[in-house]
Amino acid sequence: MIGMPPAHLRPDAALLARLYDESNSGRWALSRADFDAAIDASVAHAFAGRQPDAAEIARYAASLHVADLALAAACRAGSEVAWAHFIAEHRPLLYRAADAIDPTGRAREIADSLYGDLYGLKEREGARQSLFRYFHGRSRLGTWLRAVLAQRHIDQLRAGRKLDALPEDEALLPAAATIDVAIPQPAGLQAAVQAALAAEIGALAPRDRLRLSCYYVQGMKLAAIGRAVKEHEATVSRHLTRTRTMIKEGVVRRLRMEHGLSADAIAECLEAAARDSGMMDLAELVGTAPESTAGPKPVQASPDGSF
Repeated sequence: MIGMPPAHLRPDAALLARLYDESNSGRWALSRADFDAAIDASVAHAFAGRQPDAAEIARYAASLHVADLALAAACRAGSEVAWAHFIAEHRPLLYRAADAIDPTGRAREIADSLYGDLYGLKEREGARQSLFRYFHGRSRLGTWLRAVLAQRHIDQLRAGRKLDALPEDEALLPAAATIDVAIPQPAGLQAAVQAALAAEIGALAPRDRLRLSCYYVQGMKLAAIGRAVKEHEATVSRHLTRTRTMIKEGVVRRLRMEHGLSADAIAECLEAAARDSGMMDLAELVGTAPESTAGPKPVQASPDGSF
């Protein structure tokens, strides 16, 4: 368990008690101390280098996906019942995300390799180095897992092809990494990036949001989307590419005009999309397509994610 954070970064006891009850931590026999430690780590990560007031900390803590955070903390602590639930709940969703990223099956191999890192096969100073230590509950657990999967797929492509940029072939672009804008550090930029992304997606035409939902949230193939919206597959691909470009340009414009960020700072924000997994859940921004046209249910942790 990590040490006690500075007093100015610790949520009040009443809020921690309420969040513990809401998290259903008892299902995993996760102690209150370990749950509080997970909240403390999330708060410390979010406000690194800052001194937020109590109200800001309370708002942040209350916004966390505490049930997912508790599950991750229990898995990290070695709870067998939590790990069994995680495998049963998230393996199918991770496989679906892997198949959407690379239908050849190579992404499934990456997905399988994640479990060892999540469990923490490597040790340091007698402690398992579980990948769950990087999950802070800002997004759904499924969103975070898809982001990790997508990033590892990108890393593998770059290592294998000696490329410095993402592939142009849409079929090779991981859904989680091609549109979600990660929350950069320092945490003071979180709200700015969140607001810019939400505003740009919210300003899209309904049909553009429908395509995004079908492709990125529902995990539908281009051909299936074309049948649903009565467009040719190539037309769907062009529209998705155009929409991605519009969102990126809009986010850049808002960060520059509304927050005065420099070109270098904006570039760092966008680059963070390839390395920071604390992304907003795209499903919450674009919504889900009507069941009559959407095909399979959204790939997300608690019934997307990002990514």
